[in-house]
Amino acid sequence: MSKAGKDPAARAARERTRLYQARRDFHAGLARRRTRDNVIACVAGGLIVIGIGAVQVAYFTVGPAGTGAEPSATVAPLPTTTPTSTPSPSASGSPAPTASASPTPTASASPTPTPEP
Repeated sequence: MSKAGKDPAARAARERTRLYQARRDFHAGLARRRTRDNVIACVAGGLIVIGIGAVQVAYFTVGPAGTGAEPSATVAPLPTTTPTSTPSPSASGSPAPTASASPTPTASASPTPTPEP
């Protein structure tokens, strides 16, 4: 009969080796998963940043911000008034009012008092 299967020390060593290898495989898998997740996150983040930039360029080029009225290079002409010729005397003898004449203030009978607080 063989004593290899019955030796408790050899059995414990085989169990320790099996557990050690299982832990190494588990941790190696975790490291691969972390690396894969980091690569996916970086690619997705880069695509989001590029997408945001493209959307901003499109918005400011084509969107409402790009279609606004831009200032024109021409200057709007100022309204001009045509000078009137000297007023001709009217039949009543008073001068005729012109478009540039300002109204004369009317005199009031008495000054209005200032209200007191």
